[in-house]
Amino acid sequence: MKRILLFIATNFAIMLVLSITASVLGVNKYLSANGLNFGMLLGFAALMGFGGAFISLWMSKPIAKWSTGARVIEHPSNSTEQWLVNTVAAQAQRAGIAMPEVAVYHGEPNAFATGATKNSSLVAVSTGLLESMTQEEVEAVLAHEVAHIANGDMVTLTLIQGVVNTFVIFLARVVAWFVDQALRKEGEENTGPGIAFTITAIVCDILFGILASVIVAWFSRQREYRADLGAARILGTPRPMINALARLGGIAQGGLPKNMAASGIAGGGMMSLLSSHPSCEDRIAALQRA
Repeated sequence: MKRILLFIATNFAIMLVLSITASVLGVNKYLSANGLNFGMLLGFAALMGFGGAFISLWMSKPIAKWSTGARVIEHPSNSTEQWLVNTVAAQAQRAGIAMPEVAVYHGEPNAFATGATKNSSLVAVSTGLLESMTQEEVEAVLAHEVAHIANGDMVTLTLIQGVVNTFVIFLARVVAWFVDQALRKEGEENTGPGIAFTITAIVCDILFGILASVIVAWFSRQREYRADLGAARILGTPRPMINALARLGGIAQGGLPKNMAASGIAGGGMMSLLSSHPSCEDRIAALQRA
């Protein structure tokens, strides 16, 4: 329930901020009795599409901590925490990035990396993952997350999300405008968009949004393959990552909040086109071919 409420509250706050900004800039006035202003609509779509994506990226670390209850290890209290900090520090040095924050959270086996920049990031692992994997396998998972940071995957996925969001918002309203015009009765005074515009825009937002999710999910799966290879380079061999993936494939991975699902070590789902992660089997095969 906490995760759901936080997700709703965060998205409501983002939409409120963007709506106010659009009003101040005047780009929300793309529709009038004179027709559709395509330039202003593109500005509105870009603001809402990229704005939402980048605000989410900027807030990613605190939201990750709040939603998972992750505790940042500032002063290691036991040998496991000391090992985690030392391992991530060594891997970050090899990857050429600043030391990320290291955190532990209670939950089923999973891990994630997040943060707005390479040098302001967070790597978190669950207690379930620490308990169910060998130290070598945990090291591989950590290397995978460090590779995500080194590859700039958070920013890359944000840019992709911003582009597809912009096209969804823009195209949905263009289609809605043409539908609204087509349904107007001959001779009817054009005083602005009718109910047909609103309904069509909502339907198109949903349909185009699903298509956009397929595109974003494909890019997300490709970055998982790259992060696996990055982990192999950091460790000097792909074997630990292969073993870790084999272990993950045989246990139930813990879910992450919806806005962080693509950040986890493993995922997937019933619909492969919408899955943010390839199957563990496919990832192992890719590592074996490399």
